Amino acid sequence: MDGILIVKKEKGCTSHDVVAKVKRIAKTKVGHTGTLDPIATGVLPLLLGEGTKLSKYLIEHDKIYEAVVQLGQKTDTADGEGKVIEEKGVNTNLVKTERIQTVLKQLEGKQKQRPPIYSAIKIEGKKLYEYARKNEEIEIPEREIEIYNMQLIDLNEEEKAISFRVHCSKGTYIRSLCETIAEKLNTVGYMKELNRIKVGKFTLGQAIDIRAIETSETMKQAEKNQGTNFWKENLITIEQFFKDKSSIVLNERQLTLFYNGVQQTRKEKHEIYRIYNEKNQFIGTGIIENGLLKREIVIKNIKD
Repeated sequence: MDGILIVKKEKGCTSHDVVAKVKRIAKTKVGHTGTLDPIATGVLPLLLGEGTKLSKYLIEHDKIYEAVVQLGQKTDTADGEGKVIEEKGVNTNLVKTERIQTVLKQLEGKQKQRPPIYSAIKIEGKKLYEYARKNEEIEIPEREIEIYNMQLIDLNEEEKAISFRVHCSKGTYIRSLCETIAEKLNTVGYMKELNRIKVGKFTLGQAIDIRAIETSETMKQAEKNQGTNFWKENLITIEQFFKDKSSIVLNERQLTLFYNGVQQTRKEKHEIYRIYNEKNQFIGTGIIENGLLKREIVIKNIKD
């Protein structure tokens, strides 16, 4: 069972909780490519089996979020789970559709952003939230991010809440972005809701509810084929992930060298390739660098 499973994370659980649950059901190693806060929902790509080796191809992916910023209050965690540490009035003359659209437009582009203190970034060997929990002060360096596009979805004047959509680079903290939006509207604010609707090419429409995975396991126990069908229908295989790449067929001798990690001379261009045997079975992926083919990912069970 090797590949990518797109899961729809629910509010209240951690990304680690989802990984642990799928690992127990799938009975294979499982990882993920980007943590979602417990308060957040949405797309969470999980890597199963040999699919964990795809991590380096996914970590740079852009993301699209829909978020709600609550104006008038600031919390220590920059979201609705934290303690209110500041309150400030909201000028209804400033918080208008046109003004908000202007602010969102101003925030597009490359910029420096300071991650929130309650985050998993490591500084000097410790995660930031570990410093926060002990009330220890630490200098948090800014990181370069890029906001490609921001759009206003809704303004709830009565609740003083703004809904928006943002397309951004990896490493962007929406909690920090919500605070920045509030500051530019001359008030304070925190991230009230967050839904990740796209990671790279993976969308919310592809995402599987964790309960569906649990149900598939129950069905598998009742009817042996049901569990197998579930994974066939929902797992994005390594071969499918690289479907846009060219392929190379290796004969038995070349395949033995490939399995053993021996680099082989090739005339193809510098690129990642899908590797097949002479029976047209997918073996894995290789990359050609400086005229040499070296293995990248190998599907172990094909060798036997």
